[in-house]
Amino acid sequence: MMRLKVKLVKSPIGYPKDQKAALKALGLRRLGREQVFEDRPEIRGQIEKVRHLLRVEVVE
Repeated sequence: MMRLKVKLVKSPIGYPKDQKAALKALGLRRLGREQVFEDRPEIRGQIEKVRHLLRVEVVE
C-alpha cells in the first residue's frame, strides 16, 4: 500500500480553528515536522483541508 510523507511547511497562525484541528489530528504541531501515513480516504481528506500549509510526498 502507498504511504504519504507529510511535512508542515507554513505556520497555521491566522487560519481558522478547523484547519488547526486538522493539523493537530495529523500530529503536525510544529514547523518542519514530518509524519508518514497509510494512503487512506480519511487521511487524504485531512490533508486536502490544509494542503496550502503542507508538502506531501508519495513514499513506496
